[in-house]
Amino acid sequence: MVAQGFTVDLNKPLVFQVGHLGDAYEEWVHQPIVSKDGPRFFANGFMEFLTLTPWWAIPSIWLPVVCWFASTSVNMGIPIPVLAATMLVGICIWTLMEYSLHRFLFHIKPSGYWSNTFHYLIHGCHHKHPMDGMRLVFPPAATAILLVPIWNLVKLLAPLIYSSALLAGGLLGYVMYDCTHYYLHHGKPLTGVSHHLKRFHMDHHFKIQDKGFGITSTLWDRVFGTLPPTKTSNKTSFCFHLSQHSYALI
Repeated sequence: MVAQGFTVDLNKPLVFQVGHLGDAYEEWVHQPIVSKDGPRFFANGFMEFLTLTPWWAIPSIWLPVVCWFASTSVNMGIPIPVLAATMLVGICIWTLMEYSLHRFLFHIKPSGYWSNTFHYLIHGCHHKHPMDGMRLVFPPAATAILLVPIWNLVKLLAPLIYSSALLAGGLLGYVMYDCTHYYLHHGKPLTGVSHHLKRFHMDHHFKIQDKGFGITSTLWDRVFGTLPPTKTSNKTSFCFHLSQHSYALI
């Protein structure tokens, strides 16, 4: 695509190209390429490696951490029913964070070279290449960095016996979110809740990108009025069914 005299070369590393699109970046990034083959981000091999994460790394790395935080609360004397209730609160808090991050950070309106580049790194790449299975989940190194200030904040808001359980619940919610997100793109649910969530998320990708920000549920979209419209034009319906067909082929 040519924009402002610049052409993005999909055969070259993309991260430091997309910023040159300027005001045309947002239109470009929401024209998805449905393919199992993901793009190259960086020319540097180590930096490229850091952007690639298989989905199974998320539960493998973070579920033991969830158990450690939960056991910390148990060892401090929290009753099991209270532990379960506190973790459930943590999961609910995560669902609001999931919605808020997706809506207000991942879908921020970028402008300028570095703003476009940052947006592409954190979320634009996912909309441009939605079937890139190695970039559907958040890299563990980045999660670990973000976990430090979050943990310090939680400790300020609640006694340690409860803060450990809260973080365990929030981190469990995150694991559920990343695994659910991967499944919605690569799984083929035919009925039930998972089918509804997949259709809801595919609407977000292929029909109306400024609606439908929930991944694990539609709760906060209902609360804040960001549900996608139920009726679609022939054009958007065609795009949706084309995307479903493309996913089925992969």
